[in-house]
Amino acid sequence: MPELSQETERGRAVAPFGLAEVTGPSMVPTLHHGDRLLLQYGASVRPGNVVVLRHPFQQDLLVVKRAVERRDGGWWVLGDNPYAGGDSTDYGVVPEELILGKAWLRLRPIGNRQRSPLALLRWAFSAARPLLSDRSASRRLRAR
Repeated sequence: MPELSQETERGRAVAPFGLAEVTGPSMVPTLHHGDRLLLQYGASVRPGNVVVLRHPFQQDLLVVKRAVERRDGGWWVLGDNPYAGGDSTDYGVVPEELILGKAWLRLRPIGNRQRSPLALLRWAFSAARPLLSDRSASRRLRAR
């Protein structure tokens, strides 16, 4: 289950935006271990958005998931990797007050082996990507 670094919590009171680091595989292929997210705290959530939330059973743990649909009592959230688990299929609907914010942008870190000019150019074109609402989990749900 992706966990976010605690820098997310420290920046929340100062500004409506912050950065968080993703750990774990549950949002692959959209997000990978080590990716950074640009977050907007308190943003309105729509189905398909990637959101940061407090884990319903371990509220000191922050996770990143895709908001799939609004239900009675909150949001149904899923990871984009159907084999990783750690989402609403395990803990049910997430109350609205546990949703901290929405992720707008994914930033990939530069790799240690990317030293050639061509590799750096490829990284530069793919490092920052907006997180779109119509990605993996939404498609998966329509296919069921």
